Amino acid sequence: MERANLKISVGHLYPKQLNLYGDMGNIITLKKRCEWRSIEFDYKEINLEDVIPACDLYFIGGGQDKEQIDVSKAMYCQKDFLLEQRDEGTVFLGICGGYQLFGHYYQPFEGEKLLGVSLLDAYTVAGKKRFIGNVTAESDFLVPNTLVGFENHSGLTYLQNDTKPLAFVTVGNGNNGNDKSEGARYKNVFGTYLHGSLLPKNPHLADYLISLALEKKYQNRFELKKLNDEIEFSAHNSVVSKAY
Repeated sequence: MERANLKISVGHLYPKQLNLYGDMGNIITLKKRCEWRSIEFDYKEINLEDVIPACDLYFIGGGQDKEQIDVSKAMYCQKDFLLEQRDEGTVFLGICGGYQLFGHYYQPFEGEKLLGVSLLDAYTVAGKKRFIGNVTAESDFLVPNTLVGFENHSGLTYLQNDTKPLAFVTVGNGNNGNDKSEGARYKNVFGTYLHGSLLPKNPHLADYLISLALEKKYQNRFELKKLNDEIEFSAHNSVVSKAY
């Protein structure tokens, strides 16, 4: 269904701490793809001292271990609220360090375990090898089914029970370098190690998230207006199956 006067609210969690590798490009992509369809985009920057407001979609980017410590503490204080939002169908997208904190915990080599908010049934431990390079992965819910991006992480993430991979790698290492899984999804929660940025190179995923956010807000299915994505898919296709 199409409808006039649509609006989604997007909460950007801790952009001052988790802002590596151009992940702000994901917010810009969501914003522009909404504006091109005359969907109002209500952007909310959420900082460490803020009470997290209700939103239709939350985004959190990647960062270093030092920044993750502060973010872990801030998020954990509001864990119950975030779990309620997840169970109500709110959309979440976490990249790299933010993705790790969507799970139960991240255990670095040194220091205390960083508690996550358990939006995903997953956990992460520090590995001895750093995974760096282009990734191509194949999903079972997108058209086209490929996702591309750039990974740069040493954390090893393992999924459990109803939390399923976002995709499976054909090029790159993915979650842990062993089981071919890349990222995670449960309900409307999505996590991934793909920088690059993710959404500019994968407009089909961006639109999927926008559609889910609209459906959550208006309790109706939406068919988004088609956009001319020739440039976006040219960028996407240029790195499909190409290792770094």
